[in-house]
Amino acid sequence: MIVVTDVHKHFGGFHAVDGASLEIKTGSITGLVGPNGAGKTTLFNVIAGVLKPTSGKVTMAGEDITGLPPHELFHKGLLRTFQIAHEFGSMTVRENLMMVPPGQSGETIWNAWIGRARIAQEEAALLKKADEVLEFLTIDHLKNEKAGNLSGGQKKLLELGRTMMVEAKIVFLDEVGAGVNRTLLNTVGDAILRLNKERGYTFCMIEHDMDFIGRLCDPVIVMAEGHVLAKGTIDEIKANDQVIEAYLGTGLKNKATA
Repeated sequence: MIVVTDVHKHFGGFHAVDGASLEIKTGSITGLVGPNGAGKTTLFNVIAGVLKPTSGKVTMAGEDITGLPPHELFHKGLLRTFQIAHEFGSMTVRENLMMVPPGQSGETIWNAWIGRARIAQEEAALLKKADEVLEFLTIDHLKNEKAGNLSGGQKKLLELGRTMMVEAKIVFLDEVGAGVNRTLLNTVGDAILRLNKERGYTFCMIEHDMDFIGRLCDPVIVMAEGHVLAKGTIDEIKANDQVIEAYLGTGLKNKATA
């Protein structure tokens, strides 16, 4: 699905991404781990079009997408979420979902004057789809709640729901577990697994919770100092002396060998 080849991203003399190369296979849930400053989020931003690389190449399903802006990647089915959820707080949960699909007839003044029947038909279909998404995510009881009133975990579920309102092919999740309690994190994990297995979503996620990564991800890619250090299953990563010595610390080693 995604191939990253020798990508560099420099900010002046600082090399945030320094020759990173990796592949994300179609249908996988790939974990991207590493310490703060390893270059994970910068690489996400390069892939997702938020930042243009200094050099290197990114392809999606064989197509060169290097440097394409996020709105073009959105139409190709590449979406990303953020560590801090970007909901529209004054709108309801349902309204947050309904506004996602592009090209709605009601977005133009002309159609608002002469195309009211078509707009009403589209809105009815969007309402039905939004309610189906909320039921899938088990937050349908919150459909009329203002999105700004949701907990951290509920906002992460809402962000997943927004990806379900369009034909997403690959979703990049940036620390989906940040600020989420364990119960809701399990619910988020269940939703990701179901989207992967039942609807064929491909995911790549940055996450610091190694138990969460271990439950969902295969393979796990390790970044350090702007490049890829290792790749493997979670057990292989936990047993990799180079990874442990580089940045994961003795705590992970003790846990892996306990």
